Amino acid sequence: MNRATLEKNPRDVASMFDGVARRYDLTNTVLSLGQDRFWRRETRAALGIGPGDSVLDLAAGTAVSTVELSRSGAWCVAADFSVGMLAAGAGRDVPKVAGDATKLPFADGVFDAVTISFGLRNVVDHVAGLREMARVTRPGGRLVVCEFSTPTNRPFATLYKEYLMQALPRMATAVSSNPEAYVYLAESIRAWPDQAGLARQIGAAGWSKVRWRNLTGGIVALHAATKPE
Repeated sequence: MNRATLEKNPRDVASMFDGVARRYDLTNTVLSLGQDRFWRRETRAALGIGPGDSVLDLAAGTAVSTVELSRSGAWCVAADFSVGMLAAGAGRDVPKVAGDATKLPFADGVFDAVTISFGLRNVVDHVAGLREMARVTRPGGRLVVCEFSTPTNRPFATLYKEYLMQALPRMATAVSSNPEAYVYLAESIRAWPDQAGLARQIGAAGWSKVRWRNLTGGIVALHAATKPE
């Protein structure tokens, strides 16, 4: 079984996601207790996109998030560095591109908005990835990062961390094609900065007007920002 480490070697991470691609969507729905659909809808709403907009959905995996974004009427492209994940979503009728978040295969300023859901943690240098997202976004364009974060209620945060390290890998054994990958998932969430820490990093990468909104008690946070004019 393939499992990446927190060093996030790109080949290891891509290989790990190739290994979970077949049952990835089902596993996410089970492990999130169905909240994944809500998080995708909220991400689309936060982007404020519509007909005439071009949108990059980075770390799109099987493109289920890209299909949700497309419901806005915007033109949306799915990008991911796991070819296995993109192949698993081959039946979803949206454009798909294989690409590294730190070296995107797009020209400067071609997108009105860019988003990444539950993928920024997996980028070997996520601040460099945020800079690259800014590069391909037009001035005044928008960013939304949907990512696991830190629950705001302390007792709940304790229960959540226990779930991550104990229950999540056990549940993944029942539904995932590679349960070991979900041990990495739990570790990467625990090591991730909190809401304010990520906001500072987004600002340091060249984005402005950075703000965030908690979902599901802070299990997930939506960080939004704008590329300076």
